[in-house]
Amino acid sequence: MISMGLQQEGFQVKTAEDGEKALQVIPDFNPHIVVLDVMMPGLDGYELCQAIPRISEASMIMLTAKNTSADVVKGLRQGAHDYIRKPFHFDELLARIEVQLRLRYPDLSSQINVGPFWLDDYHHVIQYKQSSLELSPTEYKLLSYFLANPNRVLSKALILDHVWGFDFSGDENIVEVYIRYLRDKLGDKNHNLIETVRGAGYRLVCP
Repeated sequence: MISMGLQQEGFQVKTAEDGEKALQVIPDFNPHIVVLDVMMPGLDGYELCQAIPRISEASMIMLTAKNTSADVVKGLRQGAHDYIRKPFHFDELLARIEVQLRLRYPDLSSQINVGPFWLDDYHHVIQYKQSSLELSPTEYKLLSYFLANPNRVLSKALILDHVWGFDFSGDENIVEVYIRYLRDKLGDKNHNLIETVRGAGYRLVCP
């Protein structure tokens, strides 16, 4: 359930059924965050917490039913960066993960993955199907706005305000021109990716 929830939030996730399997998965997957339980067969969570820094710089969040103060102190002293006691709310786990990403990997806060798109705003790059797009500054702003609102119908007025600015006094048909530019660069001849919603605006269709 945790894996499914994180994937729905846009994270790439690998799971391991025990500590020893985790030590095999981590070097290949190279995660930013490791969420681990304490009570696992073979290598328990405390031992795993000590072993991970030898193979990875990932932040470690313990998520466990062992919930006494002594358990929390032991986990943190073994190297965990955070400790969540069960029962827990998924939103709390998500917020703790986001905190660790901001603290340990600040550049990642500028990166989002939406369907076949990957945006790195820090480096001003958008990839589509793992290939970087050559975009003008306006095309970049327009596609970034769509990626921030996938599957949402955006009116011309909204697009003009967010991409060209509230004080734009030109022809609103400029939106149609730049939508055409994007479609050309995305190979979207049939408008299946950037969809025209008649009388309402445009929508970036993403799974």
